[in-house]
Amino acid sequence: MKRAAFAKGREPEKMLLIVCFFMGIANFAMHRAVAESGHPFVEDSKRYFSAYLGPYGSYTIELALLIGAMWLAHEGALAVSLLYAVYTAINGVATWWLLSGKT
Repeated sequence: MKRAAFAKGREPEKMLLIVCFFMGIANFAMHRAVAESGHPFVEDSKRYFSAYLGPYGSYTIELALLIGAMWLAHEGALAVSLLYAVYTAINGVATWWLLSGKT
């Protein structure tokens, strides 16, 4: 597949890749904060899913999502990067709800 030419050698794929990487860091931080929160819903979920995925299965899923988003961002898939941004925003809202006691 032929790539488009950009002014002054700029490649938007690099910026998408960097942004996805930082969103991944944020997602892992939120994931850890929620996992260590002790919230009853989270504890029940951990007991249920650890039987199938092991104790770190949820981190494996998070890593797979990050790798997929970064891989496709490297290929220049803007839609996937935007979808990962929406996923990060939803994670942020859910984390805030759980940690602030709104649920």
